[in-house]
Order: sequence, then C-alpha cells, then structure tokens
Amino acid sequence: MFKNAGKAKRVLEEYAVLTVATLILVVGVYVFKFPNNFSFGGVTGIAVVLAAVLPFSPGDITFIINMALLVVGFVFLGKSFGIRTVYVSLLMSAGLSLAELWFPMEHALTDQPVLELIYAIVLPAFSSAILFNIGASGGGTDIIAMVLRKYTKLNIGGALFLVDLGIVVASCMVFDAQTGLFSLCGLLAKSLVVDNVIESINLCKYFTIICNDPEPICEFITHELKRSATVYAAEGAYEHNQKSVIITIMKRSQAVELRNYIRRNQPTAFIAITNSSEIIGKGFRGCN
Repeated sequence: MFKNAGKAKRVLEEYAVLTVATLILVVGVYVFKFPNNFSFGGVTGIAVVLAAVLPFSPGDITFIINMALLVVGFVFLGKSFGIRTVYVSLLMSAGLSLAELWFPMEHALTDQPVLELIYAIVLPAFSSAILFNIGASGGGTDIIAMVLRKYTKLNIGGALFLVDLGIVVASCMVFDAQTGLFSLCGLLAKSLVVDNVIESINLCKYFTIICNDPEPICEFITHELKRSATVYAAEGAYEHNQKSVIITIMKRSQAVELRNYIRRNQPTAFIAITNSSEIIGKGFRGCN
C-alpha cells in the first residue's frame, strides 16, 4: 500500500514538473517567438513560416502538425512512444491555441528585438532541458528523430539541424534578412543553452578526502547528509604515513555542509572537490 502511494506521489510530482516546464515553453514561444516571427527550428518554427503564407495562426498550425506527428509516432513507434511526450505535445498545442484565444498579441511585447530574442531562446531552452532531464520531450520534430533512429542509420542530430537550418532559410525568404539573421542566432544559441541548463541541473560535487580519522566524517555523511561513501587505506608518498581516503558524491547544498564540517572538525584533512553532471547510480540519475 505504502509502496503504491509512494509511486503515485512520484508520478504526480513528475507530471507537475512536466506541466510547469510545458507552460514555460508556451510562454516563451507565444509571447516572444510568434510575434517576432523568430523561426529557429522545430514545429513552432515551421508554424511561424507557414502562418505568413496560410490563413491560419501559428498556434493552429502548431496544433495540426503536432497532432499529425503524434499519429506518426503511434503508427511507427507503437508502445515505445512515450506517454510523457504525448502529454507534453497535447498540453503545448492546447496551451498555444488557448493563449491565442484568451490573450491575442497583434505585435511584439516590446520594441527591443534582441531582448525578445534572448527570452525566445532561454525560456524554451530551459523548458526543453527540464523535459530532457526527466526523459520527456516537447514532441514535434523529436518524434521524427525517434522514428529515424528506429528505422534508419542516419545521423539524427545532423538531419534535424539541416531541417532547422532550412526553416531559418525559409524565414529569410518569407520575412526579411533581419528576421532570418535573428532566427539563425537563435538556432545556434538554442543547443548551447539546453546543454548548459541540463549540466547545471545535474551538477554534483565529487569529494576526495584524505584524512587520519575517517569515522566521524563518514558518520556525518551517512547520518546527517543521508549519503554514502567509499573508504580505503592509502599511504603518503613523502613520509609514508598511513592515511584514509574517502570518496563521496552529493548535491551542491550538501557539499557546502560537508566542507564546513570537515574544516571545523578535521582542519588538517586534504579535500579535493570537482564538478560532475553525469552521476548514474542509486540515489542519483538512472536509479530509484
């Protein structure tokens, strides 16, 4: 019973994160991307270009394309097609359509296109990083990538970049050179922002502690910080003294507590602290 309750709580928390991340994506796209005709890839980029030549709004076009791609995903991917991606795609499409209905925007929010480009990049990229970090995506062209990965040996990243680049070129032809150049800047910056946000979210501190008395430090790690550690014996190269080496990994807030504890209680201990954003194991990414 308690196990099922814990699982249900985790699912609710996960979908709460998915919902917030998707709403951030909707705000970034609707408020900053659509009014400025920024089209640096993805379904929303295609929608911006098509809305200029078709009698439909960008939100409606996004909805139509996302629904078509969801059908493609179910046909070609079957059960492997993630329910979280479906949820995000439906919520994003509905959110954009409702935003157009409730908060119509006839022009850009400000008269500063560079400022709006920054928000058009950062908000969707931040949202995408959160989604990728919990194993979901915004759907759209990601669905095409999943199909290509399953049935072909194409370089997925390169193929999607070429598609996005084609959308940028189309924006130059449909709008003007300035819009196209802004869109190209957005395309180049988007992946960098996503990578940096994911790395920041997952950032942990890797401790290597060389000390004479490991027991108090290990007690603090296991009982106060609720983490674990590995301890092994070592010998100093200069004086050949017997030492203990403690290796442990933890979140940044916990790292500050551990560092302060060691400084207060074992000031002679040697501490090396490094950053790591790829920790896979119990208590970290990839395990419960």
